[in-house]
Amino acid sequence: MALPYLFEFWALEHQIPPLNYWKTWIVLGGRGAGKTRAGAEWVRSQAEGALPETLGAAKRIALISDTYEQARDVMVHGESGILACSPPDRRPLWQASRRRLLWPNGAIAEICSAYDYEALRGRQFDAAWADELAKWKHAQEAWDMLQFALRLGENPRQCVSTTPRNMQLLKTLMAAPSSCITHAPTEANKAHLAASFLKEVRRRYAGTRLERQELDGLLVEDLENALWTDVALNAAQVKQAPELDRIVVAIDPPVTGHKASNACGIIVAGLRAKGPEQSWKAYVLYDATITGSSPSAWANIAVKAFHHWGAQRVIAEVNQGGDLVEAVLRQVAPMVPYKAVRAKFGKSMRAEPVAALYEQGRVFHLPGLNALEHQMCEMTLHGFQGQGSPDRVDALVWALSELMLKPHVKSIKPRMRLL
Repeated sequence: MALPYLFEFWALEHQIPPLNYWKTWIVLGGRGAGKTRAGAEWVRSQAEGALPETLGAAKRIALISDTYEQARDVMVHGESGILACSPPDRRPLWQASRRRLLWPNGAIAEICSAYDYEALRGRQFDAAWADELAKWKHAQEAWDMLQFALRLGENPRQCVSTTPRNMQLLKTLMAAPSSCITHAPTEANKAHLAASFLKEVRRRYAGTRLERQELDGLLVEDLENALWTDVALNAAQVKQAPELDRIVVAIDPPVTGHKASNACGIIVAGLRAKGPEQSWKAYVLYDATITGSSPSAWANIAVKAFHHWGAQRVIAEVNQGGDLVEAVLRQVAPMVPYKAVRAKFGKSMRAEPVAALYEQGRVFHLPGLNALEHQMCEMTLHGFQGQGSPDRVDALVWALSELMLKPHVKSIKPRMRLL
């Protein structure tokens, strides 16, 4: 019965902390590479002693994620979390009202929120596990507060488990002489993942920044002259949008409609038009982009998004498809309010004014836009540096131009007619 809980027997190489001296152990990996399990097992190794009642190396441990809910649901109750990894005679008690785990030997692990980083003041620990550091909205502030709190015991240490993102804090930690790093791609843990998952995500994101970051678990630096950066996009993240005054669905349709076609970029964005025009805010709500689809398929997706989000208009680029784009949409929804737009300038030139809106702090992103954001980071002053066409970015530019910018492209007058 004990063998399933002897992690050293089952662990992958990147899930075992190095034996040399370290203050911070950084576990970098792709999605599903086993980072959470590594962190949970390390906490067990610190809290548990030789016997259930024997003290371990740490008595007070911080479990910190971006929010309390994420710490609870992933680090404590998750499938690879502490409770799932612990043997019955050493399993800690979850005290929900106090947001903590209590081991039979008296060791305590408290869950903390990087978002609520001020709550770390006055607390003290001799070990900490920081999960998905690269997605913390207030990463530097929370990390600083954690370092002040990590002051108990003879050798207080911390484990950081994260999929890397191009953020200064993570780069600083990786370069620190007191840090050690283990790393693995998603495939390292393929025995515990669906084969269809690996095959599909590798096919879909092959050659992209998203593949290198989310699957290979590599730190991807910003491109030279990039119009958007990871830091800027991290700053634009919000959990929800306020009540919006106008919502549009923008489409960048592919030239052809078969499996080898470019994706059809479909982006939903809204406008909060309160106060003077210079203070208006835009919110990117949803990415409904579809790949390898027929015209009727992307038209149905766009119309579905239009109704779901309560949009006021569908915007579509018609440089390639002309009137056929409208005709396809009208077959699905004859009365949908529609506006066709034609590009006068290149993609980078059209994107620059929209990128400026981000620099001004006037555009925000809801969760779930990773694929769009990675494509944005591949758009530079000299063109798109990624694979294929920047379909998602094109649709984003049309949406935000319609909501926030005076027309800088030749627009066709909006039409509402039955075909």
